[in-house]
Amino acid sequence: MHYRRGALQNELLLLEWNVKAHKIFVISQYAEAGPLAYDIVEVPNSRGLTFMFRTGDVLLMDLRDHRNPSCVYKTNLNILPNAMEEQTYVEDSCKLHDVDDERFNVAACALLELSDYDPMCIDSDNGGANSGYKYICSWSWEPENNRNPRMIFCVDTGEFFMIEVLFDSEGPKVNLSECLYKGLPCKALLWVEGGYVAAVVEMGDGMVLKLEDGRLCYTNPIQNIAPILDMAVVDYRDEKHDQMFACCGVAPEGSLRIIRNGINVENLLRTASIYQGVTGTWTVRMKITDSYHSFLVLSFVEETRILSVGLSFTDVTDSVGFEPNVCTLACGLVTDGVLVQIHRYTVKLCLPTKAAHSEGIPLSSPISTSWSPDNVSISLGAVGHNFIVVSTSNPCFLFILGVRLISAYQYEIYEMQHLVLQNELSCISIPGQEIGQKPSNSSISANNSSISSFQSGVDVNKTFVVGTHRPSVEIWFFAPGGGITVVACGTISLTNTIGTAISGCVPQDVRLVFVDKYYVLAGLRNGMLLRFEWPVEPCPSSPINMVDTALSSINLVNSASNAFDKRNDLPLTLQLIAIRRIGITPVFLVPLGDTLDADIIALSDRPWLLHSARHSLSYTSISFQPSTHVTPVCSVECPKGILFVAESCLHLVRKSYHSIACCHIFLLLYFFGCTFFVTCSALKMLVDGVEM
Repeated sequence: MHYRRGALQNELLLLEWNVKAHKIFVISQYAEAGPLAYDIVEVPNSRGLTFMFRTGDVLLMDLRDHRNPSCVYKTNLNILPNAMEEQTYVEDSCKLHDVDDERFNVAACALLELSDYDPMCIDSDNGGANSGYKYICSWSWEPENNRNPRMIFCVDTGEFFMIEVLFDSEGPKVNLSECLYKGLPCKALLWVEGGYVAAVVEMGDGMVLKLEDGRLCYTNPIQNIAPILDMAVVDYRDEKHDQMFACCGVAPEGSLRIIRNGINVENLLRTASIYQGVTGTWTVRMKITDSYHSFLVLSFVEETRILSVGLSFTDVTDSVGFEPNVCTLACGLVTDGVLVQIHRYTVKLCLPTKAAHSEGIPLSSPISTSWSPDNVSISLGAVGHNFIVVSTSNPCFLFILGVRLISAYQYEIYEMQHLVLQNELSCISIPGQEIGQKPSNSSISANNSSISSFQSGVDVNKTFVVGTHRPSVEIWFFAPGGGITVVACGTISLTNTIGTAISGCVPQDVRLVFVDKYYVLAGLRNGMLLRFEWPVEPCPSSPINMVDTALSSINLVNSASNAFDKRNDLPLTLQLIAIRRIGITPVFLVPLGDTLDADIIALSDRPWLLHSARHSLSYTSISFQPSTHVTPVCSVECPKGILFVAESCLHLVRKSYHSIACCHIFLLLYFFGCTFFVTCSALKMLVDGVEM
């Protein structure tokens, strides 16, 4: 049995195709006065029930008796249940914070004040073509529902409803839901397993919705840059790298976007949603020279778990020796075979057993020792090669701890430095390994002066970088028994274009990196990323008593010398050379390697990859979903993996290839003028990475 819709007089014709005679015969027809019918949808597993969509209503047709088709239920779309308030489904992170120039933000906001006139709409009320009847513009059946088929549909006003077909002794019935969601009218819907619905909007961004408690809830956007109405390729803020500003979409679904290079990832593994409350993730090697990571450390609000890295992630917490019932603040490898856990009350040193790693100690249980500050709790910590740095708040102390071997499998943690700080610290990081000898590179050799100026009298392996609540970033150098030297200091004082101070400038994370020269990166708590340049020569005009650092007024407990190295008159002043807003949440900086020139993931409401480009530092969008924590994972099976936490799941991915990344700046822009179309291949030729 075959059927098709009739366009004249709303006739439904049932046709039969005689294969042998190569002819089509009319079996029966159904006619009913009413609006135009435009689609017929078969009800799954019903053997002859179909919905006939018409402008203004929906008819459930019974075609099981093909000689006598009938309408068994009619739904009037013009008297659907009242819709809820329209939901704003655009992520907050996709609004104005991709643009650094606040004058551009002001211009963007001004465009939002344009009228609702749509020059491209030909079916407006003024034109008289709009009949006022609602119609179903997209629909999708629930997957694998064999008993009572359910359909989610969207009408042209942007309202989503569910219709369910029920079967009982009296025949089929239709149950219509309340409005599930209100947004933009959708061109197509796809209902998939897990209660998720993909909704595609014509000439605008789509969305992923999830059915929960009788409502559709917005979860993620589906970005769509088509059609591109106009574009301009410009060198924004003299960055020496062009990027594209594109006018995309039509009318109220339109947007202005920046299109730049992006990095795609390949999804390798996703766990069940059982990792609620993660506060930190780290991967740790068993030996400094190991090529692969040995352990994955997961910190929760009141718990710490350690998993072995390999084909399967096995819990080895009891065999490593970390305190399991605390929240870990920091951890790492202090020397070969010796791991350190820092939590609120204790610094714990552990020797894992062979049950945790093949090169562990041959004992039934791990060996551990600990150190704790007197009558104060630890707020921050970092683990370096052969030393540990921890700080406290209220009062503000800094402890530099060493580790020494007493006897076989017996280590001791001891204090090398103990200082009282003037400014409370907000973050601490210990630089990675120094860059080894590399092939000749003109950009590196041309800047040997800046490298030697940093290394002259200062061992990078004895330095660490701090952020303070002043706010500032500072590089400190320590020599065992020789005191602490403030090598360099950079003050953070930012204002907007009208001269008002920007709040939230306390560093959340800081890193010393090397590209063509040394830089200090600072991720702030307000979502901004700063880059400080290492000066070649100190500024002679600033007397030492005007350099305000966290060590300007100190009490040095375990040292025989002053805090400042007398070989230098004053700390160098770090020069702020670049400011980027990459989000609205605090920025975390996660190196993907152990050297100073390793790529870095900058994590805010969306992830970015920082890497060297054109003798400078470039940042590129990386396409995994917004995450709270991320860490590199290097194993035999996945040598360049990235593990991140999102939606209480662990996701293991690896970098794939470069792709076009489109950053949504703001919505509801109206465009006038000529249309300009380009292909995706043309975009790839025009768009490149953005230098910072």
